[in-house]
Amino acid sequence: MPPRPLGSGRVPLVATPELVRRAAAHVIVGDVGDPVLDADSLHHLVRVLRLRDGATVTVTDGAGTWRECRFAGGDIEPEGEVVRTTRPEPPITIAVATPKGDRAEWLVQKCTEIGVDRIALLAAARSVVHWDDERAARHVARLRRVAAEAAMQSRRVWLPELTGPHPATAVLPTAVVAEPGGRALAASDTTVAIGPEGGWSPDELALAAVTVTLGPNILRVETAAVVATALMVAVRGSV
Repeated sequence: MPPRPLGSGRVPLVATPELVRRAAAHVIVGDVGDPVLDADSLHHLVRVLRLRDGATVTVTDGAGTWRECRFAGGDIEPEGEVVRTTRPEPPITIAVATPKGDRAEWLVQKCTEIGVDRIALLAAARSVVHWDDERAARHVARLRRVAAEAAMQSRRVWLPELTGPHPATAVLPTAVVAEPGGRALAASDTTVAIGPEGGWSPDELALAAVTVTLGPNILRVETAAVVATALMVAVRGSV
């Protein structure tokens, strides 16, 4: 299914809580009320970060809820109260024709770090990446893991939603479309569609009500996605 329609209301951009920024580590868990580290998270804290007992670790469910914990004996012990953080509004979406190779992972990682709320992978007429159902499920699962890792690194308490691949024709009528010669990005633009390496087809461009420019130069797909995300986050934080 295409990305859900965006709401029209706006609230101030929600900053990462100070305690989450200062913690020695930030981990996604299944239940903030009774946090348990999975094997990968435990390995990261012990073998990579080499945390000592007593270090502050914050945990989140990726849906806005988080709390402070203490690292102790290879586990975590809840210490602070459960806190609920409001999600920034309106949500911002990158709808992007999937680039080939590890460029898709780089795209997801960087857009997550910057603050994207939704990433919708697109299958466009000139896409170079074509997945059958089995490969799509495998690749999307991998990209969701990349998003989760990036969210922990960047201390997010809201995970981005990653879906697709969607037919580009189902998404373009509801998005502003990145295309040279378009107008500047506006505060009301909260979904930007990025085309494949070969560009949008004429039929796809005919579906675009509005085109926007991301600058004077020709950008790679993943670079365009990062630029669009940064612009939308900056605009959201200023209104």
